[in-house]
Amino acid sequence: MKQVHLVVGILSVALMGGAGLWGAWCWYTTRQSRLFWRLLRAGQAVVVLEIALGGIWVLMGRGEPKLHLIYGLLPLLVSFFAEQLRIAAAQMVLDKRGFESSADVGELPAPEQRAVVVAILQRELGVMVLAALVIVVLLIRAAGTGG
Repeated sequence: MKQVHLVVGILSVALMGGAGLWGAWCWYTTRQSRLFWRLLRAGQAVVVLEIALGGIWVLMGRGEPKLHLIYGLLPLLVSFFAEQLRIAAAQMVLDKRGFESSADVGELPAPEQRAVVVAILQRELGVMVLAALVIVVLLIRAAGTGG
């Protein structure tokens, strides 16, 4: 069981690290990438699997240091808050530009509409890239505090 937990942990670091690095490049170059979102979602799924395996390990009576448990659970919390910020990204961009709703954007000329959409997508990408990189740090720290 410990070996499976270790392998899944390494996979989660690799997926989230890949998503974070590729996403940072995409954010920097203002490009959208399905690969980023696939890596991120796969990484999130593997992190949930890792947490479930860790939970089983603890329920089996295998003690782990409290710090390991904290670092192991924090990625779930970071993902949750990042998703909330990602959802709010569109409204933040609209508010910043003085629009009351997305219908106001529809009245703009096509190039300006595109600029608003790109700004929203960039903000969403930036939030999720930061979350992925924070999660990588937390997962590496969890590995360093494991028993």
